[in-house]
Amino acid sequence: MRIVDAHHHLWDLNHIYYPWLSMRPVPPTICGNITPITDNFTVDRYIKGFGHHNVVKSVHVEAGCDPAKAVEETAWLQGIADAHGYPNAIVAKIEMHRDDAQSYMERHKAHANVRGIRQMINWHSDMSKVYAPQNYLEHDGWRRNFALLARYGLSFDLQIYAGQMKQAHDLLKANPDVPVVIDHSGMPIDRSLAQLKEWRNGLKLLAELDHVDIKLSGLGMVDHKWTVESIRPYILTMIDIFGPRRAMFGSNFPVDSLYSDFATLFDAYDTVTRDFSDAERDALFAGTAERFYRI
Repeated sequence: MRIVDAHHHLWDLNHIYYPWLSMRPVPPTICGNITPITDNFTVDRYIKGFGHHNVVKSVHVEAGCDPAKAVEETAWLQGIADAHGYPNAIVAKIEMHRDDAQSYMERHKAHANVRGIRQMINWHSDMSKVYAPQNYLEHDGWRRNFALLARYGLSFDLQIYAGQMKQAHDLLKANPDVPVVIDHSGMPIDRSLAQLKEWRNGLKLLAELDHVDIKLSGLGMVDHKWTVESIRPYILTMIDIFGPRRAMFGSNFPVDSLYSDFATLFDAYDTVTRDFSDAERDALFAGTAERFYRI
């Protein structure tokens, strides 16, 4: 089976500064102890990790570098793509609340493989779970700059929690020309019955918008000791809500390598989806990502 990995990272800590990977002592995160991934993760290591699996294309998503180095990260990735063939698409970083966000759109777009933008904007009542200093969905400047993405033909990778999905729906509905993909399964970090109902209902609301897709990824970040059976209901719920042609597999490596190797992760998704048709599985593991990222 061919695979398009819709979400992975690379980093060279000697070249670009990543605050979250460079702090010592290593701080606690929702991912658990990240010490094993606080060294360089090169394209050669990424490719070696495929093992016997047929990963034909990949999508690199910004990896939390110093915002001042974001364009430098994109240029570095483009050089890797030109030399190695991966990544086929680049999702670059912009702090969308900034007055100069549009100039960053222009600078990123100068690189051939750039397809979209991400800024992690998870907001939560538990401050240990936040990724941003405020809820940017309520920030007027952020919302204005989001609308500008359409002018540059850029998509947006939206990383939020369930409690933000209603606000996100209203913003995305007002901007139908900005393709959006929900990152990391909508990050179902809260696991009470009421909270999981909120997650499901939020995904259903977002799925009403036909320019919104979802990544079947990142479940290890919210289930560090996952098994096939523990992630099965989440994967099947997302596919049921969005359909196979609006859902895409992503490894989230090397972050999710904290919990398994690539083969174990892919084989779990393969097992969960084995009852789908060949065409549906091709969409889940390759076609949806190819369409969304135009690769």
